Amino acid sequence: MTDTAGTPLLSVDDVTRIAQGLDRPESVHVAGDGGLVVSHRARGISRISRDGQVDTQGPTPAMANGAELVPNGIAPQPDGSVLIANIGEGGGIWRLGADQSLTCEVMEAEGVPLAAANFVMTDDAGRMWITVSTIQQPRFNAYSDKIADGLLVLVENGTARILADDICFANECRLTPDGAGLVISETFSRRITRFDLGPDGLSNRRTMVQFGRGDFPDGIRFDSGGHLWVTCIVSNRLWRVAPDGRAQLVLEDCDPELVDRVESALAEGRMGREHFYDTGRSRLGNIASIAFSRDETRAFLGSLCGTSILSIPVPQGEQA
Repeated sequence: MTDTAGTPLLSVDDVTRIAQGLDRPESVHVAGDGGLVVSHRARGISRISRDGQVDTQGPTPAMANGAELVPNGIAPQPDGSVLIANIGEGGGIWRLGADQSLTCEVMEAEGVPLAAANFVMTDDAGRMWITVSTIQQPRFNAYSDKIADGLLVLVENGTARILADDICFANECRLTPDGAGLVISETFSRRITRFDLGPDGLSNRRTMVQFGRGDFPDGIRFDSGGHLWVTCIVSNRLWRVAPDGRAQLVLEDCDPELVDRVESALAEGRMGREHFYDTGRSRLGNIASIAFSRDETRAFLGSLCGTSILSIPVPQGEQA
């Protein structure tokens, strides 16, 4: 378990805000020109130029499978399109074209609907990796540490197959830097799980890091040094995790009363959407993703409730 009493390397005073008027900027990516691409509720994405100008793209309103599109994870593609994991009622993975058209990409795997698609990424081999938080409808029924029906899906050569179907609210996943493994956030069990990755799929499942009270891991990303950075909603903590699982607290703006409310609701089986969209006294908006500048001197944080992207300096010379 991590040491949640540790002193963070940064404070809220180190945080600056980029752009304004964003709507649920849950996922953040750095574009090739140094600008940012972020998810935007009911449209698709917003592109943020280096000088902070915002260009929101997508249909108005964006509808997916008969319901409002709720972009969660996004994956910008080389052709200018963006893949979108739709966590809304319509589910599925959608493609927002450079012409702002919205088309369906993947709706099921092995006959199982991608109901609450949480995250999507593509790799250098052209494979698509998808997480589905739960097969429950609505997804809020799975806000529990006792339900583990989240999916990890691989799309390869046009075929979608399920690699795991017992993840406790599947959130972001990443391939390890050497390509030999995969890590995934299991949000409601408060842990990062690691698998070995081989031709036949996943094996050797184990816990890389177990978090404690209030820390619900969401967005994850490796830096060039092999450390995994983890954003935690509710606690509004950012952790840097070494390959051996040792975690160092980088940033926090935690409201203990909010943590108490959420933990009580979880223990009593009454946790709902309102608990993730309650920021309490935190000023970070429930941080949910992280991306790095090309030189890794700055990190950018997306959030569930913010209207801007947060930017922080990356502590140099510190070891987790």
